[in-house]
Amino acid sequence: MSETEAPKAKKPTGWLHTLVDYGPLLVFLGVYKLYQPPADSTFGEIAAVIYGTIAFMVAAVVALVFSKWKFGKVSPMLILSTTLIVGFGGLTIWLQDERFVQFKPTAIYTLCGLILVIGWLRGRPWMQVLLGAAFEGVNDEGWLKFSRNWGFFFFALAALNEVMVRTMSFESWLWAKLWVFLPLTFLFTFSQIPMLLKHGLSLEDTDDVLEDEPPTA
Repeated sequence: MSETEAPKAKKPTGWLHTLVDYGPLLVFLGVYKLYQPPADSTFGEIAAVIYGTIAFMVAAVVALVFSKWKFGKVSPMLILSTTLIVGFGGLTIWLQDERFVQFKPTAIYTLCGLILVIGWLRGRPWMQVLLGAAFEGVNDEGWLKFSRNWGFFFFALAALNEVMVRTMSFESWLWAKLWVFLPLTFLFTFSQIPMLLKHGLSLEDTDDVLEDEPPTA
């Protein structure tokens, strides 16, 4: 590289992008397990939730600041997720009710789904605003389909979260965030690549689709 050539802006790698999205959840799980009372105890469960929630809120803010420092930008969805983590986390601590933590994903998925589907119905592909710089070759029809598909996928995740909240223990639900929602998100992202390729996506940009997927934590 010549002395006058400007260095290229750093781009988040897939694993680092995933760490920013799911790191706070891992912190929550670790602190929750650390303070979890014995199995035969009927007291102290809410204390583990509160300690985990405090750590979750701090880690979410740290992840947001790290994203700005490392990548030079913060995605709108990360801002939304952090805002809701802090908001619902504060309610959890104040009211000592873990249901507010469990409702946070439903709120995020439903809101994102509404934004994307309403945008699709009005001919406004909001996913292009979020990810357009990553792969510019996709045409307008492709962006509309991509936004529509992600919108309905978010609705499905919201419904799945509500079912799991009502049928699983709190700890099982926490682990499901990693072992159910994360794989589903990756599988859905892979499923969109053939459609995007038909609408102008370059094969060289397929890695960007996986690296820049919306967070689901």
